[in-house]
Amino acid sequence: MTAQDCDIVISGGGVAGLSAAALFGQAGFRVVCVDPAPPITDREAEGADLRTTAILQPAQALLAEAGIWPRLAEHAAPLRVMRIVDAGGDTPEPRVVKDFESSDISDKPFGWNLPNWLLRRELVAQLDTLSHVEFRPGVAASTLFTRETEARVGLDDGTRLRCRMVIAADGRNSPMRQAAGVPVKTTRYGQKALAFAVTHPIPHDNVSTEIHRSGGPFTLVPLPDHGGRPSSAVVWMEEGAEAQRLAALDETAFEEEMSTRSCHLFGPLTLASRRTVWPIISQIADRMWAERVALVAEAAHVVPPIGAQGLNMSLGDMHVLLDLALAAPDQLGEAEMLKAYHRRRHWEVAARVKGIDLLNRTSMLSAPALRDARAMGLQALYALGPVRKTLMQLGLGARG
Repeated sequence: MTAQDCDIVISGGGVAGLSAAALFGQAGFRVVCVDPAPPITDREAEGADLRTTAILQPAQALLAEAGIWPRLAEHAAPLRVMRIVDAGGDTPEPRVVKDFESSDISDKPFGWNLPNWLLRRELVAQLDTLSHVEFRPGVAASTLFTRETEARVGLDDGTRLRCRMVIAADGRNSPMRQAAGVPVKTTRYGQKALAFAVTHPIPHDNVSTEIHRSGGPFTLVPLPDHGGRPSSAVVWMEEGAEAQRLAALDETAFEEEMSTRSCHLFGPLTLASRRTVWPIISQIADRMWAERVALVAEAAHVVPPIGAQGLNMSLGDMHVLLDLALAAPDQLGEAEMLKAYHRRRHWEVAARVKGIDLLNRTSMLSAPALRDARAMGLQALYALGPVRKTLMQLGLGARG
C-alpha cells in the first residue's frame, strides 16, 4: 500500500463530481477524483444517462469562469421560455397555458439544456487538460479516517490517499457521507420518472414545456435537432406502478400514450432513444459537513426533477465551497471553513427542497376539485407581474 498526498479527494465521478474536479483543478488545487464506474460518454451505450440538465444562468457563469463552458456551448439548446400547461380537466387537453419568458428578467436565456452523457464526456475531456487533476475511473473510495489536520481515504485498489479535504459527490447513498456519520431525511413519493428523447414535427422554438395532469409533470426540454427533426428530452413522472407499465409497452403503444400525455402540443411524438426509469425522492442531509468532509450534490440533497434545480443546486454548493477555499487556501478543509459552507448553503438548500416537494405534490393531484384549484393558482400567480418575476429569479438561484 502506498500513501499519496493531494489537496482534495473527490468521491464520485458523475456530472457533479467531475464538475467539482474541473473547478478546483482549474483553481490550482491538487485533486484526485475517483468513481467505481467509468463514466458512460456515448449516447447509444448501455447504461448511458439519457436525462438532460438545464444549466441555468448562475451555473453557466461559474462554468464559463472556469473555462469549461466553451466545451459545452456548441452542444447546448437555449431555454428562452418556460411554458406551464395545466391539463387537469376531464380529457388530456390544455386548459391553462402560461409562458414565463426569460426576456422579462434578463437578456439571456433562462439556461441551456445538455444531455447528461455529453456533459460527462466533455467534463472528462476537460480534466485531461488539467495538470493538477487525476481522474481514476473504476476505483472506489472504500474507507475514511479523519482527524483535525487531515483526512485519509482508502481506495478499493489498495491505495491510500492523504488530503486536506474530502468532497463527497457520490450520490444519494453516499458511502463517504455514511462513513462520516451524517444522517439524512428521506421522503418517498411512490413515483418513478421515465427519461428518454423524442422527435416531433412541430418545432419547440427553445420553449421548455411542463404539462401537469396527475401523477407528476410531463416535461419536454429542447434539444438540438436529431436526424433532421426537432427533438426534445422528456421526463415523465408517474406513480411507480404506472411508470413500470409504461416502460414495458412496445414502442408503438408507448408512442401513442406519450403523444396523448403531451396533449399533442408538438404533434405525434416519436421515440428517439431507449427508455430509462428513475426513482423519485426528496432527501436532505442534516448538515453539509463533517470533519474534513464537504457534502455536495446528491450526497447532500436530492429533489424531484422539477424546475431544473438538481445540478444547479449542486453547482451552487461548489461555487460557495470554491469561494471559501480561494479566500483562505491555507484553511482548506478546516472546521471553520466547512461550518461557513454549511451556514451559507444549508438554509437555501432546505428551502428549495421544501418548495420542490410542494410543487411535486401539487402536480401529483388526481381529484378533479384539487386539479381545478391548481389551475386557478397558476392563473393567479401568473397575473401578478412582480410575483411572476420574483418566482423566475428565485428559480434561477437568486437569493432573498
